[in-house]
Amino acid sequence: MDQEAIAKFVPLLAGFFDTNTLKMSILGLKKKQPKTFKVKVITMDAEMEFSCEVKWKGKDLFDLVSRTVGLRETWFFGLRYIVKDTYAWLKPEKRVLDQEVPKDSPITFHFLAKFFPEKVEEELVQEITQHLFFLQVKKQILDEEIFCSPEASVLLASYAVQAKYGDYDPNFHKPGFLAQDELLPKRVLMQYQMTADMWEEKITAWYAEHRGIARDEAEMEYLKIAQDLEMYGVSYFAITQNKRDTDLLLGVDAQGLHIYSPNSKLNPNKSFPWSGIRNISYSEKEFTIKPLDKKKDVFKFYSSQLRVNKLILQLCIGNHDLFMRRRKVDSIEVQQMKAQAKEEKARKKMERQILAREKQMREEAERAKEEMERRLFQLQDEARLANEALLRSEETADLLAEKAQIAEEEAKLLAHKAAEAEQDRQRFEVTAMKTKEEKRLMEQKMREAEQLAVKLVEQSEKRLKEADHLKQDLTEAKDAERRAKQKLLEITKTTYPLIAAYSTPPAPPEAADFAYESASTRLDFKDSDMKRLSMEIERERLEYMEKSKHLQDQLKELKTEIESLKLEEQQQQAGVYSLRNEARGYVQEPVYIPHSNRNSAYMSQSQMAFFEEV
Repeated sequence: MDQEAIAKFVPLLAGFFDTNTLKMSILGLKKKQPKTFKVKVITMDAEMEFSCEVKWKGKDLFDLVSRTVGLRETWFFGLRYIVKDTYAWLKPEKRVLDQEVPKDSPITFHFLAKFFPEKVEEELVQEITQHLFFLQVKKQILDEEIFCSPEASVLLASYAVQAKYGDYDPNFHKPGFLAQDELLPKRVLMQYQMTADMWEEKITAWYAEHRGIARDEAEMEYLKIAQDLEMYGVSYFAITQNKRDTDLLLGVDAQGLHIYSPNSKLNPNKSFPWSGIRNISYSEKEFTIKPLDKKKDVFKFYSSQLRVNKLILQLCIGNHDLFMRRRKVDSIEVQQMKAQAKEEKARKKMERQILAREKQMREEAERAKEEMERRLFQLQDEARLANEALLRSEETADLLAEKAQIAEEEAKLLAHKAAEAEQDRQRFEVTAMKTKEEKRLMEQKMREAEQLAVKLVEQSEKRLKEADHLKQDLTEAKDAERRAKQKLLEITKTTYPLIAAYSTPPAPPEAADFAYESASTRLDFKDSDMKRLSMEIERERLEYMEKSKHLQDQLKELKTEIESLKLEEQQQQAGVYSLRNEARGYVQEPVYIPHSNRNSAYMSQSQMAFFEEV
């Protein structure tokens, strides 16, 4: 229980207890109060808890947090807390528990930048200050508290990636390495129909160009781009102007005060720079801005809450003090800080150069090592291949020696076969000469046989013609004999009885018998001639048939002999070819001679016609 609560209860208790008893009761209550309270401070990259004394002021807690963080540029920062749906800054001159802080345990404060510099590169000295500003501005851009175009968002995201991951390495930073990082505002992501991979590709393209930039340099480049944004470092408050209740927005930043339309936070309708403001005051909900130029009208506006007016006045006083401080000579502390920061930057720059040189040397050494290892592996492979080639060459030499020996033996065998083939060739040549002579004799015999066959054919035709004439004569003779016999019978039947009856006495039987015998003798004579002629014709026909059969047998024997001679000659030629091919190292296929060509090789066309006719 604090002193204000005790003061409220003192009049009520005075009626029931005397003064001494009341004092003792109050002392007892004081003794029971805790001497410390818990505080949780949330920075942009950490959370800290402290045990604070009850009597501590806001400055004591702020100094403790600054020392813990390592921050010396404390004039930019403050401890912010939430009260009744708005925020307030912890006042350094009042006790912590006497302010409208939450009654939770622990009490939560946010350690944030309260005022922003005009030029970050000149005013932010410490690296921790740059880092805290970088984290806060980055969060404000991602939460869309600061408007940023898509192009600037991609560029800022590339510097944020450089600050987090260092130099781009395609072997390490594979596609998808930014999938878990929040780098772009949702408004930008929804403005274009692009996938996460496409955004990552665009960010990586810029990120690859930042090679060699350290983390603090990347964060400073990020802040230098962000400070040119219209909403950078501006705190907005809803206000109304005069009695018309016109809704407006008041913006407070390092440059001065700005009046905006509710729908536009980028371009102010009216601005009051700190150099042109003579006085700022408020009376409850009314706020008055008096310009330095007395000819200009005083600007008045109203806010909905007194707490908001106090907050506006507090921000105006702090920004105005910093505005005036920037235009004065730096204090000794700031000069020392800048000198130390300069030395620190020079030292870090030298360290980075040394580190970069060592890294380069290490990379060169690693490349040389890799090259040596590669060369070693290559030499090992070459040595292994050379050993394998040597083994193969030795095996090849052995095989070649064996092949040479085999080739030598084959050469001897081929030479022997060549000699035998030469002997066989000579023998075959002699045989071929004999065969040619026999062939010539056979052809001569063939011609003689052909001539004989022609003669026989002519004789057979002649005999056939004679036989036809004889057959014709025989037929005519038979016809004449038949006519003579018929005529004789007619004469005998008609004349013999008349003669016997009228003129001549009957002849004696001996005369009749003699006449009959004479006629029969003539007839018998004609029959015997015919028979004899027929027998001669039959005998000649049989002789002709025997001669023809004999001639056919001779022709068959001659044909068989010719075929055997041709087969022998083909076998001899095939033997010669095989011996020659064996002598040369290969065997040639035997040549096939058609039967018609074989016949035509040894017989003329007339001979073939004759044999076909036979």
